[in-house]
Amino acid sequence: MHYIGTLDSPGKSPFTRFEKDVSAHLPPIPCVRCPTDENHPFCSPRINPISAPATVLLGLLTMQTSRSAVALLLITLSAAMPHAALAKPHTVTLGPMRRVPYVPPEANADNKTDEATTLKVRPLLVDGAQKEWTVGETHDVTDRTFVVRRALRINDALPGEPPRWTWQPGPWLSIDRVTAHIAALHLPDFDPQVSEAVWYRDYAAYCGIATTVKGGLVAVVTELGARKAAVQKVIGPWPQEKPQYPACALAKWQKTPMRATIQPTGGAPQTFDVVGTVSLIEEGEATEP
Repeated sequence: MHYIGTLDSPGKSPFTRFEKDVSAHLPPIPCVRCPTDENHPFCSPRINPISAPATVLLGLLTMQTSRSAVALLLITLSAAMPHAALAKPHTVTLGPMRRVPYVPPEANADNKTDEATTLKVRPLLVDGAQKEWTVGETHDVTDRTFVVRRALRINDALPGEPPRWTWQPGPWLSIDRVTAHIAALHLPDFDPQVSEAVWYRDYAAYCGIATTVKGGLVAVVTELGARKAAVQKVIGPWPQEKPQYPACALAKWQKTPMRATIQPTGGAPQTFDVVGTVSLIEEGEATEP
């Protein structure tokens, strides 16, 4: 039997060994170029390189290999699917409460008591591992998502002094109980030292501080995921010569129709109808100063 070349012969066909293996399973093919001489260098009793090029035979082998690979992949996926279905869900909990040092913005020598200068924080745990510190109560937005306020540990030392750690209430966090994803919420005009958000469904109502040049104390009602606040109205000056804390009373919600009432300390309450991301000021309420 003659072959086109060998694997060790440079410049010759790399399919010689492949043709030899396949030729054992193919019936004899008459030689086209030399039908009377089967020992001719270009002829073989089983493979005719003219009528069956090596590239065709290589394609057959590739098809067979691809089928085997696909079958193996399907078997592997079938075996892995039950394990994926039985994957353990995440566990999201809040740990025990503890008191930490806190300096509120209204602190002075007259009200510097343990209650006024401490903060009650709790660790946020995901699968038993601590991810964040939180302060205040949680609010369930849906059956799988809740919000809670973050607690920040801040170095209160002046330049050149040794570190002096204190705690401050921070922004709000959104937590998914299923995926354990934690996201910081960027509520419009929210100021951790001034704002106290009150939640209803996926809406938050609070007093904020405007970031414009004129500034101002702002009534805000915003919906999670909305690009624009439903309510964003200046209701008082800020900064103030003698700021009052809290700057506003806690917002009050009404279901039907959906309304939020926000009252600055020492000022008149203002009620807003909330429709999607559009709010209507009730007639007869205080107007913008």
